[in-house]
Amino acid sequence: MNEVQKLKGKLIVSCQALDDEPLHDSYIMSKMALAAYEGGAGAIRANTVKDIRAIKKEVDLPIIGIIKRDFKNSEIYITPTLEEIDELVEEGMEVIAFDATNLIRPDGSRFEEFFKRVKEKYPDQVFMADVSTVEEGVAAAEAGVDIVATTLVGYTAHSHGDVPLETLEEMINSVSIPIIAEGNMDTPEKAAKALELGAHAVVVGSAITRPQIITKRFKDALNK
Repeated sequence: MNEVQKLKGKLIVSCQALDDEPLHDSYIMSKMALAAYEGGAGAIRANTVKDIRAIKKEVDLPIIGIIKRDFKNSEIYITPTLEEIDELVEEGMEVIAFDATNLIRPDGSRFEEFFKRVKEKYPDQVFMADVSTVEEGVAAAEAGVDIVATTLVGYTAHSHGDVPLETLEEMINSVSIPIIAEGNMDTPEKAAKALELGAHAVVVGSAITRPQIITKRFKDALNK
């Protein structure tokens, strides 16, 4: 069974905490991954080599690896350059995800040019394209990625206001490769609906692994 098929029908839990978040610590992320595993997660999405190494010590699950890195000259921050790809390949990632929107990358290139170089260097690596529109998903599939994910729907200026499940459904009807539902999958009902629509798998992050956001949702509900 290849890496893509291993993810089919699975709940993938995104275990990430950025520098300014309370749980920003590789040890904590490794335990978050262990908790996700015990709850039935079939794979983990993780950020940075340091966190990935810690998580590998706790769970034997496929990992979708990313490296978030900010550049002043680009809005792209999810695995934005070939340098991050190199680091993740060296770490032996089952799947590597990256921003595949049509925004300009830090080196001045756009997605198709960037991915052509990536694929030439690593022809056997499994790649997942994080996109924000159906058109970007189609372009990523045509370029040769293995998986498309709705990770950035609503997070780019040109997708602002778009509804992830609606985009997912349209993308499933437009793209022949596996589509993973990700982004605002914040209830079990939405996750189940995504699979019902034909998603290959579902990624859930903040609703499971960011207690500050979960707490705020409860507080806001009480304050209404």
